[in-house]
Amino acid sequence: MNFLQKYQSKLYPGFLTIISLFIVMMISQNTYAQKKKLHKVRLKAEYIKITDGEMYLDISATSKIKKKNKKIPNIKLSIYNEFNDERYKVGEITTNNKGKNKFIIDGLHTLKADSTNTYTLKIAFKGNEVYKKASKTIRFKDADIKASLSTKDSIYYIKAILTDKATGNPLANQSLSVQVQRLFSPLRIGKEFNDTDDDGTIVVPIKENIPSADGNLVIEVVLNDSDEYGTVKAFVNAPIGIPVADESTFNQRTMWSPRNKTPIFILVFTNFLIIGIWGILLYLIINLFKISKSKI
Repeated sequence: MNFLQKYQSKLYPGFLTIISLFIVMMISQNTYAQKKKLHKVRLKAEYIKITDGEMYLDISATSKIKKKNKKIPNIKLSIYNEFNDERYKVGEITTNNKGKNKFIIDGLHTLKADSTNTYTLKIAFKGNEVYKKASKTIRFKDADIKASLSTKDSIYYIKAILTDKATGNPLANQSLSVQVQRLFSPLRIGKEFNDTDDDGTIVVPIKENIPSADGNLVIEVVLNDSDEYGTVKAFVNAPIGIPVADESTFNQRTMWSPRNKTPIFILVFTNFLIIGIWGILLYLIINLFKISKSKI
């Protein structure tokens, strides 16, 4: 007892110090683990305008986790319009299962542009317990494409004029692509890029015999991912395609059709074989029964 009483005053403070250090280490490790699990979010946005149609921001969110790019679903993104030193919210979206979504702009008249007719939109993510906060700023001007179909010497042409909508001035030396809409990937017409002249115009001939289901072609004229104007598209309906004969055998009875479209001769032949085999078996059973009766 004298020994314990003698050293109790020395052991007790040391024990408390060890316990305190252990608690501090645990808290530090938990804090470090929480900070470590926060991943950086990468936001990507593209401004797309369809002449005489909708305009929107095509937005995607990804994060690099364990050296792999992962799409981030179900996070809320806020969109702001920045004008000089002001900023106001114009809407918000939530990413889908693929980490994407598009924010529809209800006309540029709902936004404010600066003195150079440039619109500035900021996409912001506030962050959560898994991902860090992030933002992406996109700037663009308003452009228009007027496209039409014309013919000369029995050759069809697509004529397109690219202009700055705010000033009305033609845009020269801009690369436009002309293509026909297809189910999987568009069919390019003419050169890969057609540069506009001083009047902001391109004229591209359309080759003959382009197949189409009903003879109608939907031709796109695209200013693709411009640094100043984003992506601008115009569509032209051209009834100059070559109708394709429907050679589908979907509703016919063929060897590669589903079960409900089995050819008649196969149904008759297989049923005849089944009935014949069962008939032989039944005949043998009857004869065996007669033989067993006769022995008795």
